[in-house]
Amino acid sequence: MEVDSNGNLLAGASVFARLLLLLAIGLSVQALSGCVESQFRLAPESRLPKWFAVPDGLRRQDVSVTLTYYSAPWGRRATLSITDPHGKTLRSVRTTVEGSEPKVISSIPGGSYPMYEILRRDGITDVVEHRFGGPVFYMTDDSEVRRRLGVP
Repeated sequence: MEVDSNGNLLAGASVFARLLLLLAIGLSVQALSGCVESQFRLAPESRLPKWFAVPDGLRRQDVSVTLTYYSAPWGRRATLSITDPHGKTLRSVRTTVEGSEPKVISSIPGGSYPMYEILRRDGITDVVEHRFGGPVFYMTDDSEVRRRLGVP
């Protein structure tokens, strides 16, 4: 930073200092909210997550849901957002994600799919199923899967 003989920041330096401050604030906010880990879209044939309902005047196939996972030093979170046919976000919910990694309950040694994530918010628990690698997820009500995951 450049200063004049009185110790005042020069105009160019002032702009640089402000940009540097904005960068520092932006990085701090990013650190607090966590880093985006991955993003998925709900399969059209899947039910909606428990926190959402199909809005009046629309059908299930009219809405889409995205799931974004975040990782932070204090744990993992997920944000689910439901949008209308025009891409307008109708509602978003932030949930906690149980554990430090997805759960696999395959009986096949070394099997990695399907993977499950347990999401919680406001006393509601729901289970995400990743059936295969790719940008699609499903919500599951499979009683055997929920039992093996320890979810009522």
